[in-house]
Amino acid sequence: MAAGFPSPADDHLEGQLDLHQLMVKRPAATFFCRADGDSMTGAGIQNGDLLVVDRSVQPHDGDVVVATLDGGLTVKQMRKTACGWELASANPDEGVQIWGVVTFSVSALAKR
Repeated sequence: MAAGFPSPADDHLEGQLDLHQLMVKRPAATFFCRADGDSMTGAGIQNGDLLVVDRSVQPHDGDVVVATLDGGLTVKQMRKTACGWELASANPDEGVQIWGVVTFSVSALAKR
């Protein structure tokens, strides 16, 4: 029983928050990786962020995806253009393949 003034924050309390339940819709198709570099800061992804990638999600225009490019994996934003999708390999012998869609990015705000 409260013994003082009620807190306005109590009006906004939710029960327990299960991050796995929130972020992993299809466990067999979900993978985690870390962002490496600063090329995606415009999309809100910082160097070192934890990325949740779902390989079962169909990518759409504007989605952040993990793609194979020149033998490695890269994180890029897909854009639809008049000529098709804007993700191209620098090597014409090696095509780009969408590996999965980034569904969540988790940032550590307090660096400890």
